[in-house]
Amino acid sequence: MKRSALNLLALSFFVSILLGCAGGSISKREAGAGIGALGGAAVGGAIGAATRHPGIGAGVGAALGAIAGALIGDQLQGQDKVSEEQQRQIQQNQAELEQLQKEREKLNDKEY
Repeated sequence: MKRSALNLLALSFFVSILLGCAGGSISKREAGAGIGALGGAAVGGAIGAATRHPGIGAGVGAALGAIAGALIGDQLQGQDKVSEEQQRQIQQNQAELEQLQKEREKLNDKEY
């Protein structure tokens, strides 16, 4: 790999690290974009090296990888939110059920 491709790969790596450290924890969307950008830059640089344009290949690969990674990460993040909401609803239903059982026991005790 030529020096310019390595420089571009290193630059995209450091940019993704800086963006990830910008504030709080990294979301799945951000992690997916970073991983996709690095993987895309590596694959794009290798393909670009075969056509004697590793820098362009790495840049295009990084951009496409970041987009694909962000889309995948966004889907995973959405599934997590749905799962969390379902778990919250299950807990709420269990609490209601326990309350109703206690009320039923009180009514049964009053009848006897």
